[in-house]
Amino acid sequence: MNDRRTLPRRIRGIFSLLLAALCLCSTGYAQSQDREDEIVANLAGGRVIVHVTKDNIIVFAAIDQPVETGSVPPRVMELDNTHVGVLLGASEWRLPVDPKPVRLERNFQRIGPRDPRNQTQVGEAEPDLETIGVAFLEELRPLVVQLHHKIEVAADEPLFEVVVIGYAPNDYGPEVWTIEYRVHQEQVAVRGEYWQTRILRPRFEQLYPPEKHAPRTIVETRYPPETKGPTLMELIQGNDPRIGHLRGGEPRFAKVLEAVDRGQAQKAVSLDATDFLRAALPLLAGNSTFLLGTMEREHGLDWVVPPSEPVEKVEKGQEDKDRPPDAPSLRKKPKP
Repeated sequence: MNDRRTLPRRIRGIFSLLLAALCLCSTGYAQSQDREDEIVANLAGGRVIVHVTKDNIIVFAAIDQPVETGSVPPRVMELDNTHVGVLLGASEWRLPVDPKPVRLERNFQRIGPRDPRNQTQVGEAEPDLETIGVAFLEELRPLVVQLHHKIEVAADEPLFEVVVIGYAPNDYGPEVWTIEYRVHQEQVAVRGEYWQTRILRPRFEQLYPPEKHAPRTIVETRYPPETKGPTLMELIQGNDPRIGHLRGGEPRFAKVLEAVDRGQAQKAVSLDATDFLRAALPLLAGNSTFLLGTMEREHGLDWVVPPSEPVEKVEKGQEDKDRPPDAPSLRKKPKP
């Protein structure tokens, strides 16, 4: 009698466990499918090095340092008549319904009218930089809102970054800025870990020119910010043997490094500085790919080591003619 009662209970218990296991597997599979159906950002990692030389000629380089499997290289695009941008971080997005990725440098020139809600407050950045910053913000917003899983980005780490290299208006001279875009996530459903993600307003930081009386050196920025390893300036100032070999083997390079050591990098001859960086890049990059270019205000962009892909161009826009020549500016005008 007892055995007959116990057996059905055992069968019911086993059936319940199997059913629970099937539910868990089904839920896990559904969550896995949801994750696979989500938008995916491909990150561009690397280093950007800029040397402003004699006659205000800009020499710049970018080294590809992949963040993860499937990473894309830093890409260069023309932003306006006098600026190029190097794109780092989430510069390429893949949507499950479209086999063709969304590349921000290709979409930039097709941006429509500005959303008045995104207008930057007066004094936050220069008008031309605001235009660039808001343009990328508008491109990022509809992509970022589709991120519904927790992303591994620190609160103060940008998801996307543009290194702006070029010439400021009104004869303010060469300039280098970073425009960084961070995100905020909020969990709205415990089950399934569903997150809402929104893009925050961009942060602008001027890397060049430096503060008044500060030394003028070679500037460098990296993505991700915590990427380890010495900068080119640290190698120069630390008498790294690889840099020492270049210094001792070529008198022209020795003069470039002497100007940099004195904090007068802007006095280095542009051709010599370009050749020095061309010789130093393989030492810095190792097996990674890199690009090297120069910019002149009158002649624009010229490649020494071109990227593997053509540079995306934008339609030439009109400068802000309503801005008076003596209008106050956040830009730091370099000393002659």
